[in-house]
Order: sequence, then structure tokens, then C-alpha cells
Amino acid sequence: MAPAEPQWDTDRTWTIPNVLSFLRLLSVLVFGALIVLEHDIAAVILLAVFGATDWLDGFLARSLNQRTELGAKLDPIADRLYIVTALIALTVRDIVPWWFLVILVLRDVVLFVLLLATRRGDHRPVRVNYFGKAATFALLLAFPVLLIGHSAEFDLPVFSTVGWVLAVAGAVLYWTAGALYIGQAARALRGSGRAELDPTP
Repeated sequence: MAPAEPQWDTDRTWTIPNVLSFLRLLSVLVFGALIVLEHDIAAVILLAVFGATDWLDGFLARSLNQRTELGAKLDPIADRLYIVTALIALTVRDIVPWWFLVILVLRDVVLFVLLLATRRGDHRPVRVNYFGKAATFALLLAFPVLLIGHSAEFDLPVFSTVGWVLAVAGAVLYWTAGALYIGQAARALRGSGRAELDPTP
């Protein structure tokens, strides 16, 4: 049975939850600059605020009946941009090796190519799976923990080990989610299914 289509409360752009999402998007470059410039405490605080607003906009959307299709798309985009920005900034700082950056970015490149292929047909979007959500949570938690573990401002090297445990777990979950999307895309392209690859995590 096909999943029910999501129900939106409004088609307005400037709702309170959407404004919070736009503010998160605008803060991405600031977050990356703080890491590269070694303002680690400020970067961790900004990420904590980001995490709080990520929860808050969803809560407000449901509470105020302001769920929108745009808001549903902005959330995963903001998450993805934070992950990529943090990865690049941490790689520049030599906190994360380049090969780890390649592992995660390669997954997104593969999915993007498949997304373009499936968009050629008339396919229904597929909901984000739980592996993708868990991967996003693990990675968004891993990067500030890694930053704390390598930062002289915090002087807590034990956090580096914890951060890498979270980062590796997040990478495995990230590719597990990707493999599921790839399988769905392959079935759609063979004509045995009508599911379209979803670009969110």
C-alpha cells in the first residue's frame, strides 16, 4: 500500500517555523568560519543553538498548525549544509582527515546522480528512512565533540575518542541509508517500482 501523502496546514512562506529554518541556513557560513578561525567555543554554542531551533521549528509547526511543504524541505537542507560545512572546516583544521570527507561526500554525489535519473520519470517521493535520521543526528553530534576534543580552548582530549566513535557510527548509518535509497532508485529505474529517490539524508 502506498504511503499517505503528507498534509500541509498552509502554503505561506513566511511562517514562524520557516523563518527559523531560514535563519539556520544563513548561519551555516558563520559556523564554518568560526571553526576555521578557531573560535571553537562560539562554534559549539552556535551548533547548540542550531540543534535547539531544529527541534523548535518542528514543534512550532505542529503546535501552530503551520506545517508547510517548504518547511519540510528546508530542514534536511539545513542539516546537510551543516554537515558538509563542518566536514570541510574540520578538514581544513586537520581535525578530520580528507578521506573521511570523501567518504561522506561521495555518498551524496551518488545519490544526487540517481536523483537526477529518477526525476526523469513519474515517480512518487519516498519518505526519509530512520537510518538517515540517525546518521544525521550522530554526525551533527560528532563534529562538535571532535572539535571540543581537539581544541585548546576546551582542553578535553578524551572527547576526541568519543567524537570518532560517533563519527564512524554516523558514516556507517549514512551509507546504510544511502544503500536503501539506491535500491529504491534502482527499482524505479527498472520500472518495477514507482518510488523516487529522496535527496534528504
